[in-house]
Amino acid sequence: MLCVPRGVPPPVWEVGNVYMIKRIASWAGVIGPALFTLSFTVNGLLRPGYDPARRYISELSIGPQGWIQMVSFMLLGISILLFALGLRACFPTGRASRAGPVLFMIIAVCYFLSGPFVTDPMAMFDNQQTLHGTVHGILGAIVFSLSAAACFVLWRRFRADERWKPLSAFSLAAGLVMVSLIVLMKIGQLQTGALHDWAGVVQRCCLITSYAWIAAISFRMGKA
Repeated sequence: MLCVPRGVPPPVWEVGNVYMIKRIASWAGVIGPALFTLSFTVNGLLRPGYDPARRYISELSIGPQGWIQMVSFMLLGISILLFALGLRACFPTGRASRAGPVLFMIIAVCYFLSGPFVTDPMAMFDNQQTLHGTVHGILGAIVFSLSAAACFVLWRRFRADERWKPLSAFSLAAGLVMVSLIVLMKIGQLQTGALHDWAGVVQRCCLITSYAWIAAISFRMGKA
């Protein structure tokens, strides 16, 4: 961004570029997660032998039709990266002006790489068997951990910024819900029982919570 003396308005072209970045980012933050959710929902319902309630989304990358989920991961990564750039344009200074965009950039890269690094069957985080499965597990752990962390990081920004204060409560609630669901996923992974049998539902609820929060920010970003 071009540096200008204090009190001097930025050039018109620079204002236009920032506006365009935010507009593109706002659309990316809504469309990317929505398409990803639609993809794994339809793909999971139509895949023979696949139980969406019990099995993880990443397992849709396995098999002849796995390329659909792989591409979905990569497109979501690109969308989240665009969203992160828009977030940086919205918050050039102040709380979370660096941490917020950086967290989402890392999340974006992890989503993108989750496409080519395919998971192992019925595996998550620390029980992968192959090299590509191990990498996928690490990427997944980063995505879930940083997605929850991002809620709390931006919550601190939103509660102190009058323009974004309406999203502060949602940010805190989303972060708490995600942390709770991540704990339940881990418990279900370590033992058999109801949580294990509903692992797919718990994972999807966690991700959809994150995507709804991102979409809410994106809608407001488009008006900022």
